[in-house]
Amino acid sequence: MDGIHEILDAIAGSANDDVLATIIRVEGSAYRKEGSSTLFRGDGTQIGLLSAGCLETDLSFRVQEVINQRKTNIVVYDLRDEDDLSWGQGAGCNGVLSVLLEPIDACLREHLCKLKFHLDNGNRVTVIKKLAKDNSVTDYLFITDHQQLFGKWHGRVPLQIKRLVNDIHQKIPKSGISYLPELSADIYIHCFEPKPRLIVFGAGRDAIPLVNMAAQAGFSVLVSDWRSALCKEEYFSEANQLIVGFPNEVIPMLTLSSLDSVIILTHHFQKDRELLHLLKGEKLRYLGVLGSKARTQRLLDGREIPPEIKSPVGLPIRAEGPEEIAVSIVAELIQRQRTKLPEMVMERSWSSND
Repeated sequence: MDGIHEILDAIAGSANDDVLATIIRVEGSAYRKEGSSTLFRGDGTQIGLLSAGCLETDLSFRVQEVINQRKTNIVVYDLRDEDDLSWGQGAGCNGVLSVLLEPIDACLREHLCKLKFHLDNGNRVTVIKKLAKDNSVTDYLFITDHQQLFGKWHGRVPLQIKRLVNDIHQKIPKSGISYLPELSADIYIHCFEPKPRLIVFGAGRDAIPLVNMAAQAGFSVLVSDWRSALCKEEYFSEANQLIVGFPNEVIPMLTLSSLDSVIILTHHFQKDRELLHLLKGEKLRYLGVLGSKARTQRLLDGREIPPEIKSPVGLPIRAEGPEEIAVSIVAELIQRQRTKLPEMVMERSWSSND
């Protein structure tokens, strides 16, 4: 994930001299890609990473210049050389990175708080920044999927920008810099996705490493189980929400969307069957069931497993034990996040007896 959600949480509760550092161009290979951000706080602390540690020290000095001058700047790092005198201390990463440094004034802070509001409510938001030849940002515009606009933009919004945003939303979003003839300027464009939600049904011991790993990977994790002795904060401190209840009580409480992923691992045959029945017709990004294909087929009364259901769950890395299985599941969730899939509906053909 690009780390923007943790950054926005910090910005919303801060009034310090913060600077947002964002990778806006990558030529070759690099540790992080376009759109990755780090927040440099006025108190010297930092949220997020742009590199494996080879750029942050230099950036911290440049941040002070940006704060003092109250002006955006773009810094270019060439990491291709392998000698110790180059950036990367001889890492030879074969990449050139352009990093945009923006002082967060009251105006930008207000707009970043609006960005947080939309993302927290499940709305995707695209940002466009107009870049001047002196490396400053002269205009920026946030556009939601519902065509709501906010930001600091002088004059009318060109039709070409609206078309560009629409094209981006029809395919895998690619961040970076493009030249826009209608503006006679370079623009940086990036699409912010809402924090992906993972819903884990089952609070057994094997769910603990899964929840912890998914949370650390940037997912908002909800854990649900009907057994109150298992579904407790002391076991799932990394979870964003815990819900104790039976499947038929919990699922109607959830507003499921195509951005959600669901893992079923209750280790209770009848409850797993009930969950699959209740999830019929829901649009989900991912649905995985722990256990063998034979068991999942039994859950479906002997019918073939639809392509919308992943069973066994996780990437096929021959995982053994809770930790390795958690690795395989989270890896597949990340893979699915990176892949633009047509919206899939769990059709009622699951059962011929409905």
